[in-house]
Amino acid sequence: MAEDLTPTSAARAGSDSVPSNAVNISIKHLYKIFGPNPSKHLAAVQQGMSKQELRDVHGHVLGLRDINIDMPGGGIQVVMGLSGSGKSTLIRHINRLIEPTAGELWAGDQNVIAMNPRELRHFRRERTAMVFQNFALFPHLTVQENTEYGLQVQHVQHKKRSEAAARWIERVGLKGYEDSYPNQLSGGMQQRVGLARALTNDAPILLMDEAFSALDPMIRSDMQSVLLDLQQELGKTIVFITHDLEEALRLGDRIAILRDGEVIQQGTGQQIVLKPADDYISSFIKDVNRGRVIRCRTLMTPGITVDGPSVDASMVLEEVARVLSAEGKDAANVTNSRGKLLGSITMNDLIAAMVPPKAEEAT
Repeated sequence: MAEDLTPTSAARAGSDSVPSNAVNISIKHLYKIFGPNPSKHLAAVQQGMSKQELRDVHGHVLGLRDINIDMPGGGIQVVMGLSGSGKSTLIRHINRLIEPTAGELWAGDQNVIAMNPRELRHFRRERTAMVFQNFALFPHLTVQENTEYGLQVQHVQHKKRSEAAARWIERVGLKGYEDSYPNQLSGGMQQRVGLARALTNDAPILLMDEAFSALDPMIRSDMQSVLLDLQQELGKTIVFITHDLEEALRLGDRIAILRDGEVIQQGTGQQIVLKPADDYISSFIKDVNRGRVIRCRTLMTPGITVDGPSVDASMVLEEVARVLSAEGKDAANVTNSRGKLLGSITMNDLIAAMVPPKAEEAT
């Protein structure tokens, strides 16, 4: 697989390291079988029993099969797939809203699977926060009260939680709506309240299950921008569930694609676009604008300098092409965030990489 070159969210912010409190999430050999006696069928599933046989012959449903994902702290891990792929089941294992049939799940050095009820309550209240697709706001509470709710459950004193909530309400663009009720807000505004509530909790792990899927396209794009801006500042470990590839490519530092409860491919957006694992992944990416995904470090010629402008190694090809066009040059020098020369890239390199394989063959 290609080298992982997509910067983490901390790098997007211009930082050389992730926040000191960032929490890695490690999922190892995770299985979930739904039914009255899942452990009875675990060995057969581990040995390759199909999802259909498990359902038709044994009356159980396979939710997840042998999931192994390492989610770097301080970055955005996107998990995507079609309906029924297991992505929402997976995210609910991270805070154990769903109990696994087998496997390991670590948040930093904490074994989530081994937590007792008291430890799990603490983990859910103070180490994780969740944003849902359907907003999950309390209709009888105001924006201010909804945003404070997580801290209220933690018994934080009123003044402190009120100040924290007000700060995040303003950060998500809802200042002036503190006394409004959810039914007085648009869908996008309601989701901003949900995001503010999660951020007020100040948890290092943010779980977002199809958080923007119910929004209109323009509002959805706006919320994606809000999330990226906030992530540059905060550097949380975010697990983001979506069925939309464009959203995954825009948000994800890393992406895992699920099908029928299994990980088909994982890596950076450009790795998936450049080297799809199979026809299923190829069908996902066939209409992707490669110029908005592939970064110039992937294509540069190391150590060679040219007579041209300098571009950052993390820039996507479309941005580099704009720089070259504006400068009237056909090549650029590639540097890292500190200005150190890494190599160079030509306009011909850009054009060749942005043409999809089928188009290349036809040419």
